[in-house]
Amino acid sequence: MNPVIPMRGKERRERNNGVKVLIGYPPLSTKRGYPTVGQNRQFQYFKEPTFIYPMVPASAATLLKDSGFEVIWLDAIAQGIGHDDFFEILKKEKPDVVAFESKTPIIKELWKIIDELKTNDQRPTTVLFGDHVTALPEESLLNSRVDFVLTGGDYDFLLLNLCNFFRSSGASELEAGIYWRKDNEIKSTGRFKLNHNLGAIPFIDRDLTRWRMYCEKNGNYKRTPGTYIMSGRDCWWSKCTFCSWPTMYPEFRSREPENVLDEIQMLIEKYRVREIMDDSGCFPVGAWLEDFCQGVIKKGINKKIYLDCNMRFGALSKADFVLMRKSNFRLLLFGLESANQKTLDRINKKITVEQIVEDCKTASSSGLFPHITIMFGYPWESFDDALATLNLGKWLLKKGYAYTMQATIVIPYPGTKLFDECRAEGLLRSQDWDDYDMKRGVMKSPITDDKMRELVQGMYGVSFSPEFIARKLCAVRDFDDVRYGLRAAKKVFGHIWDFKRECVCSGK
Repeated sequence: MNPVIPMRGKERRERNNGVKVLIGYPPLSTKRGYPTVGQNRQFQYFKEPTFIYPMVPASAATLLKDSGFEVIWLDAIAQGIGHDDFFEILKKEKPDVVAFESKTPIIKELWKIIDELKTNDQRPTTVLFGDHVTALPEESLLNSRVDFVLTGGDYDFLLLNLCNFFRSSGASELEAGIYWRKDNEIKSTGRFKLNHNLGAIPFIDRDLTRWRMYCEKNGNYKRTPGTYIMSGRDCWWSKCTFCSWPTMYPEFRSREPENVLDEIQMLIEKYRVREIMDDSGCFPVGAWLEDFCQGVIKKGINKKIYLDCNMRFGALSKADFVLMRKSNFRLLLFGLESANQKTLDRINKKITVEQIVEDCKTASSSGLFPHITIMFGYPWESFDDALATLNLGKWLLKKGYAYTMQATIVIPYPGTKLFDECRAEGLLRSQDWDDYDMKRGVMKSPITDDKMRELVQGMYGVSFSPEFIARKLCAVRDFDDVRYGLRAAKKVFGHIWDFKRECVCSGK
């Protein structure tokens, strides 16, 4: 059942720690912009550099280092490392294992890079993990020379388990969720299990993972340096049909509030962090949220930093919003997605348009700043339906009920219920993963690609309306507001450029 260990045995034994591991992101094509490969659930290319601190890969690096492995963190995208320099670094470092995170629009590039790694002198063991290979684990083994595929969201634990397997020369057991190729057949240890204790993970080694590369160029931060934490994996709702992360995290788990508070205090004291974004798919609510906020206030954390998080419409009461503001939460990221009730029902949001409006009003009146995400291109929506979403989003922003927004074209990623639905009903225009980059529709729609991009650009265009600009100017309180406004304006221009006229996708 166990795989053949594709390690250079002599070199491995000569090392004190046995196995040298490189984790990160290889150089990728930037013709379409900067690829947001990190903890972004909805992949995009951005014209303006945007670097999202990749929490689970950073956790993997930390777990390995704490277990005695030699670890190299190499993010060629954030570090600006090109193809030739990347391979020169690998030639110099001679890692035994090279592990990359996968995303649907870049998977074919990853296959090429892995195949190239297998043709050079070093030939390290290669590993892929992430949402795309969790949905389609066998695909990468059939289309590339990758050695192992790790499925599920706890791939930090699985990578540690795999490296321990190498270090023990196969004497230890492999956990569930690992795929490999043996004797021209694909083998696996079965479906992954989310049975790991999140509280047992050491605080991420920010120095090892070069956190400062990610602390400035991120549109969420008003104050910098900023960084990310992750209180839970991943979303306690976990039922939206368009989201790929329920594929990796079908069950929700969270750390204890006190554990999260300890990490935040460490980040303040050691790194002088001024803003923290929690990257849980949806921040824990109920008693957990109350305990956390009370802890923030008791420890005086609310006097030192801003806190941001993902949140769900309909999840919080007025008292919750007020308590979060008292705890110095600033930005709450809400998935609006559509202003049409039939769409909200069909994608299983289980919210109403009225709840969306009410929560935006309540959050903003409580002193919080709602950020809304909007998507266009649902195959069952007409142009008038999409226009209703555009108008609602613009109205919320102009009135100050929403503070910022992100607009995209909806993409049915493999592994999602939306993908399965579209494939079953013949609604997919393309299954070329290069097309799944949110710059064009890959689902059949009565709305043309050009019109779809105009809708997206129309959302960002609200930033130039006199009413919106006047509200922003009136909201300026300090120099951080000025700097934030300038960064935001630059990114708005970038987003409008992101959705410039593109060629239609293949398979139309």
